[in-house]
Amino acid sequence: MNRQVLPAQVSAEDFDTAIAQCKEVVGPQWVFADQGPHLHAYLDRYPILDAALHAPSAAVAPKDVDQIRKILAIARHYRIPLWTVSTGRNLIYGGAAPRMAGCVVVDLKRMNRILEVNEKHAYAVVEPGVSYFDLYHHLRRIGSRLWIDCAAPGWGGVVGNTMDRGVGYTPYGDHFMAQCGMQVVLADGTVVDTAMGSVPGSAAAWTYKYGRGPWVDGMFTQGNYGIATRLGVHLMPEPPGYRAYMITLPREEDIEPFVDLMRPLKLNLVIPNAAVVVDLVLEAAISVTKAQYYTGKGPMPDSARRTMMTDLDLGAWNFYGALYGPDRLMDNNWALIRDTFSRIPGVRFHTEEQRGHEPAFAYRAKLMRGVPNMTEFSYVNWIPNGGHVAFAPMAPVNGATALKQYLLVKNRTNEYGFDYLGEYIVAWRDMYHIFVPVFDRDDPQERRRLYELLSLLVEEAAAAGYGEYRTHLDLMDQIAGTYSWNDNALLRFHQRLKDSLDPAGILAPGKSGIWPAWMRRP
Repeated sequence: MNRQVLPAQVSAEDFDTAIAQCKEVVGPQWVFADQGPHLHAYLDRYPILDAALHAPSAAVAPKDVDQIRKILAIARHYRIPLWTVSTGRNLIYGGAAPRMAGCVVVDLKRMNRILEVNEKHAYAVVEPGVSYFDLYHHLRRIGSRLWIDCAAPGWGGVVGNTMDRGVGYTPYGDHFMAQCGMQVVLADGTVVDTAMGSVPGSAAAWTYKYGRGPWVDGMFTQGNYGIATRLGVHLMPEPPGYRAYMITLPREEDIEPFVDLMRPLKLNLVIPNAAVVVDLVLEAAISVTKAQYYTGKGPMPDSARRTMMTDLDLGAWNFYGALYGPDRLMDNNWALIRDTFSRIPGVRFHTEEQRGHEPAFAYRAKLMRGVPNMTEFSYVNWIPNGGHVAFAPMAPVNGATALKQYLLVKNRTNEYGFDYLGEYIVAWRDMYHIFVPVFDRDDPQERRRLYELLSLLVEEAAAAGYGEYRTHLDLMDQIAGTYSWNDNALLRFHQRLKDSLDPAGILAPGKSGIWPAWMRRP
């Protein structure tokens, strides 16, 4: 990307004037508009289509709410679209790149204060630039006995992941459920503290999340109605004991009885954490490459899969869970778990003492006790020059649905020449099906084939009743269109909110398929 990409319907003269004014607000060193390496950091690192479709015109990094309000005033005056990121490390869904080319990225990385840690009530209050690594190390430095719940890549932002309704691996794995209170700057510059935070001096601002009247916090997640500048997050008190374990299943079809057996254990909190059921290839790709087992074209054949399974002592599915609490409680729950899943022929049980030295087990054991790390990124080395993207339909905790959804995705994936790499994250009554195909990021034909695959999966999943919970930039409009009941009533409602709260249409146009009125297709 060597040429300037201007925002839609903004002249070069107005753009230059706006950028000059932004420099006066934040300082020239915090405005990036030269198309050089600084601005390249705001491109999609693993684009499916042409990266230029999401190329920003500039980026600006404010340090506080007052600077954000001034940037919003400039954007409103010149009708310059903005795209906000906290740490911008959400690489599997597009990273820091905007949905629409020409947006100015508002990078909140300088707003990186941990404003409060309350040991008694087990919460923290953070700004958007705070990463999981930052919060974890801060808690350790102050001697806290609180645990965080982190996304798999520890460099991700606590606020950004929560606002995109991400998921982790401890009993606090539903990150938005653990959210409590936020501060948001609206497009017109109004600063709103939600829930109990709107009561001056409230002692319950970060402990009771609903306040009074309509609860609005969820409206700002995966949306484009405001810029979150502060977030309360509930933390997990350190339990008296912790044990990670792994269960391997020998056959692909074992996912059906396994999920049905797991459901009552989840509902009754015998399995208390957001546990994962990982397929063979995703599990293996943490430690080995495809070329070590297969050098041909297309997906791995069954013979190579069986060899890899034997060599690495893995299952077709590999379940990771954790026990928390006093020894007697953990002993009792482990006996119940073993008795329950032993009904599946060939199932095997593994403890951290037995397999904790292996990279895949070690990093998942860390995640389930809230220790951030970066090991999971190893799977992009499955093929040379690997890139990755995610397709994430939801499912209930139901065995037949899990198997049907898996086969739908896997068979289509193999048909298009890719390996299936995926997992189910089991939250409580629902499962996040995270499919992460690895592709050659420098092969335009392969990227085009991947886009065709993902587009087809979106339609086929919707036809089967499966909606995606989160998506890459290139699929946002298509996925928004699948939530189509009653003549797209939900999307029309989202648009009405957009028109009311952001009539100039400057905040994150196209986020989650929500466009301002002047950009909508007739």
